[in-house]
Amino acid sequence: MAPDNPDVPSMDRALEAYDSKFRFVLLASRRAEQILRGAQPKLDLINEKPCRIGMEELRHNLVEWDYGPAPAVEPTEGQETDITENAAVAE
Repeated sequence: MAPDNPDVPSMDRALEAYDSKFRFVLLASRRAEQILRGAQPKLDLINEKPCRIGMEELRHNLVEWDYGPAPAVEPTEGQETDITENAAVAE
């Protein structure tokens, strides 16, 4: 097996950029789904499956991602809530 190019991070070093292996796999699978739906791969890999392409794109830091918006805080039992916050808008 040939050594990796030093300019390209190994899979172990690439995983350090994510808070867990689960997040890496989740992002790779979402990217693979985008590729399956017609998105152009950001790497030119011959005869590779979409999931592998997604993993390689993440490994090369070609896919931007973030954690998204923070979840809304739900009031716990016994706390008062403002009626206008929970009111549905009716037209």
